Amino acid sequence: MNTASLPESLLHSLQTASLSEALQAILTQFGCQAGTWHTANEGLLHLNASCHIPPNVLAFIQEVPFGKGIAGLAAERLEPISLCNLQTDESGQARPQAKATGMEGSLAVPALDAHGHLFGVLGIAKAQAHDWSDEEKAAVRLAADTLARR
Repeated sequence: MNTASLPESLLHSLQTASLSEALQAILTQFGCQAGTWHTANEGLLHLNASCHIPPNVLAFIQEVPFGKGIAGLAAERLEPISLCNLQTDESGQARPQAKATGMEGSLAVPALDAHGHLFGVLGIAKAQAHDWSDEEKAAVRLAADTLARR
């Protein structure tokens, strides 16, 4: 999949809009109600932007260690991590505080820079349960990579 696979309006937002506006454009494109953008540094993800994340949750996601929660797992494994329903998930992948978002269908994808190194993690979520397809995961990852390379 290449950048031609993203709608032109989203591609433009990813390349030119503020980080918050680009995150909102991603949420709109994929029918999501909440999202985060973390950058990676020395085994930690640092929150750089969020949309519609409750304040009590923001305190827990300012810094996320690799391997913890779905964002940390995406960073550690360098692969998308998805949950059909965060509220009922018992896999142990999500941190307990994540349920306070009220979201259900959750996806975290690693974002790679132009050299193929981990730049950060994009997290998006839907208010309803959602089984993320491979095509959706690939498109969200492409959006994350595009955002990382601007």
